[in-house]
Amino acid sequence: MHQTDSAHPEAVPTDSAADSATAVPAQRTARPPTGLSPSRAGDFMTCPLLYRLRVIDRLPEPPSAAATRGTVVHAVLERLFDSPAAERTPEQALGLLRPQWERLLGERPELSGLFPEDPDGAALARWLGDAEKLIDRWFRLEDPTRLHPVERELYVETVLESGLLLRGYIDRVDVAPSGEVRLVDYKTGRAPSRDFEGKAMFQMKFYALVVWRWKGVLPKRLQLVYLGGGGDVVSYDPDEADLLAVERKLTALWEAIGQAVATGDFPATRNRLCDWCDHQSSCPEFGGTPPPYPLPLQRGPGAPGERDDERADARTDDGPVTGQTGKESE
Repeated sequence: MHQTDSAHPEAVPTDSAADSATAVPAQRTARPPTGLSPSRAGDFMTCPLLYRLRVIDRLPEPPSAAATRGTVVHAVLERLFDSPAAERTPEQALGLLRPQWERLLGERPELSGLFPEDPDGAALARWLGDAEKLIDRWFRLEDPTRLHPVERELYVETVLESGLLLRGYIDRVDVAPSGEVRLVDYKTGRAPSRDFEGKAMFQMKFYALVVWRWKGVLPKRLQLVYLGGGGDVVSYDPDEADLLAVERKLTALWEAIGQAVATGDFPATRNRLCDWCDHQSSCPEFGGTPPPYPLPLQRGPGAPGERDDERADARTDDGPVTGQTGKESE
């Protein structure tokens, strides 16, 4: 494993991933998919048309205040571990908040549009105040002075025997003195109900499968740290049977995506996340019309592999409801 050194502010997951902090540049041209990230897998399972509009048509999505806040909070929690353990205090973390926002704004000036009529900075101050609450809540859930991550914002990828490329970003990787590995993901939304915990943990099982196939290491624990609401930590200890089941599911999903790419058939599926979707004008469920299908028919997904500009598509973050990209709340 290696340490990546950037915050990767892209569209994110989910809750979490749900609002896109990253608008996809309009000049991007359509292309067939080359692999799967947790968010894009979730998109296809939630609504095949949403998957098509994001992955193939690559339609732009406006930046979201919730997802952008999630991106900044993630950056703060990543950078906090640059400090010695004794200095990882709430004050230190809160001191990183505005600089991380200003760094992100410098990289993506369009984010200034999140606060178009804010001459006295009151809206921005409220937005940063909400981010401060998320950071404060994290300190009640975990003690960073006792944590020693070996990786943060780790980009991972592997190619399965089937040829399917899996990729994504893991927020934090902890390794115990005994060698046991824990994968951790921060979510700035609320924890799901028990009925939806399994769906939320799918993302972490995806990452566990990638690490297992990539490094031959079976993670001991998968952990979702929810900073929204009252805060919560949801953990799961996977075994090989779990990950083999996920591998079979992803292989079948990739085959279904290949069939959809070949035929151009990406049906719209109305669901509880539709209210947060940026593509209602292109959705038949809302009286819209999808753009003409941009790929030749009878053509399946491209050979596994990734162009440099595709890494951003693997990253997801948190939004108002789990399942809709918009982080993976890549």
